[in-house]
Amino acid sequence: MNQKLLVRVLLGVLALLLVAGMVVQFTGPGMSGLSLGAQRGTPALKVNGVTVTVEELERVRQGNQVLSMARDGALGEDFKTVIVDQKVREVLLSEAAGDVNVPRQEVNSQVQEIRTQNNLTKNSDWTERLSALGYTDSSFREQLRSRLAIEKKAKAIQDQAPKATEAEAKLYYDLNPGNFRSEERISARAIVVSDQKKAAELLSQIKGGADFAKLASENSLENKERGGALGAVENGRIRPVGRVALPNEASEAAFKLTSGGVTDVVKSGDKYYIVKVEQFVAPGTKPFAEAKNEALKAVENQKKNAAVERWLEGLEAKADVQVIDKSWDYYNPVVATVGDQKVQYSEVLSAMLSNPQFGQFIQQGGDQAATLVNGFFKPQVLTTIIESYGAESIVKELKLPLTGSRQELLAGLQAYGGRDAKVTDAEVRQAYEQQKAQLSTPARANVNEASFKDRQKALAFRESFVKSAGDFTQAAAKAGGTVNELGEVTAGDGKLGEVASKAVFDSGRLAPAGDGSVSDVVEANGRFSVIYVTDLVKASSQPFSAVEGQLREQVLTQKRAALGQEFVKQHLKKVKVENRLETVIKAVEKRAAQNTIKPPAAEEGNQTPDAATPQAAPSGQPEGETPNGTTQDK
Repeated sequence: MNQKLLVRVLLGVLALLLVAGMVVQFTGPGMSGLSLGAQRGTPALKVNGVTVTVEELERVRQGNQVLSMARDGALGEDFKTVIVDQKVREVLLSEAAGDVNVPRQEVNSQVQEIRTQNNLTKNSDWTERLSALGYTDSSFREQLRSRLAIEKKAKAIQDQAPKATEAEAKLYYDLNPGNFRSEERISARAIVVSDQKKAAELLSQIKGGADFAKLASENSLENKERGGALGAVENGRIRPVGRVALPNEASEAAFKLTSGGVTDVVKSGDKYYIVKVEQFVAPGTKPFAEAKNEALKAVENQKKNAAVERWLEGLEAKADVQVIDKSWDYYNPVVATVGDQKVQYSEVLSAMLSNPQFGQFIQQGGDQAATLVNGFFKPQVLTTIIESYGAESIVKELKLPLTGSRQELLAGLQAYGGRDAKVTDAEVRQAYEQQKAQLSTPARANVNEASFKDRQKALAFRESFVKSAGDFTQAAAKAGGTVNELGEVTAGDGKLGEVASKAVFDSGRLAPAGDGSVSDVVEANGRFSVIYVTDLVKASSQPFSAVEGQLREQVLTQKRAALGQEFVKQHLKKVKVENRLETVIKAVEKRAAQNTIKPPAAEEGNQTPDAATPQAAPSGQPEGETPNGTTQDK
């Protein structure tokens, strides 16, 4: 395992320890690449008096593939801000959890788990790898203790969150029906025997009108005391059960009987099943009474998320960050205000990097990547963040029992705004017509092609083969043709030229020949071909009736989303919003133009400025702001 991979694996394990993933979520992408805190090295920053080294910051970069893609230019400036911001948050979290006690045995247990999972059970292997990464066993355990303390602190914060109310649970239930779907179920009886012949005889009796429950009581190996009923019998009715009540083979057969009925004999393992479906219960939304506890739990989780979000923001508000190494001077201004709330630039950058497509975009964008990021990704991300910051005031204005983190409040508002969406039959039919290609299965066949220089030779070969058939390849070669064995071809996959493809799949003029059929002679690129087709499967399209329900749900979801977004947009107009993104982007570009590429101070071997020496704001800095975006008094 190489060093970078070991860092990711070890720290990925630690990240998983954080309760509900909330600390990972709010510390931004790349948490798994954060340094475990070996503080030997060149000082770069001080966070509330705690020194952060250049080496630690570089470890953050190395632990995130995207952050490693650019060191210079506007993207390099942005990535530096993300790296510093993430490291600052890690220090703040460790500081906040400093009073939490973590028993030594708990640390030892986690170390053992990490060593086992990474095949580092030998002490020599373990110490060698840690040493290569700049740690001792002792320093690693101390940092692991710190991470476990953060977990416990986050859990304590969550435990202080208020309980969910029934009103909150009911609104959550109403706005998220998809979260409370019941699976398809059946009210059914089954006869289970170990002899195939006996099963066939019982099926014959059932088809002749015999009482299924009576036969089950007399013959079944399972549930005979209740006449083979798969679910409990209450007031003469069988409680519906899901697919897990039967083995896969029997379940597959039974759940096809949506109108009720009796299956054939179905073998599963060493047993034989006959199932009588008395009622098929289609999937649907559970009634609130049945789903209430789930809804209460979901709302409680949202409240826990909100509590952690507020806690982390409180830590950040008290952060005192001093830049020691000028090469790590970073830019984190306020990029937007929403009411009296401030959105820091780093939040936009972290959200942007959390998009899994962002890394691919950077790789493919080349020299234009920064321009496209500034014109596409950042505006979209900031718009969503602004909406999430405005969500709380909108919720208060409307007096809605919504709760959760900012993003959860925004999602709740959008669901509320789209709750009354309706779908017409015409809209569903239109969606079907628009998606016919995706709902269709193209034609396919096994294809061999014989091509000739002369049309007459191709015609003569075709006529002869239709009459006498035989081996196509041998016959074509004997007739002077060149054979291309294409194997399985699907209409539109490009293996056949356009003319040949039409002759095979669209002409309707294939002539029977032996075990297959042959096309007319077709001309392409100055040669004349006869195509031999076997195992032809014609194109098929799912009928409207088969996909109507799916399409109706799809269209409804789209309409709800559109209405919900418009709902938030309209209500956000009542909130004072200032978007400074264009100004910030220009400042970043100016900084990038002024900052030449310099090796990290640790590599240069240069003396770094004293921690107490104030750093001048670089030219191009917006007036009234320090490099890290805090406001200066004038």
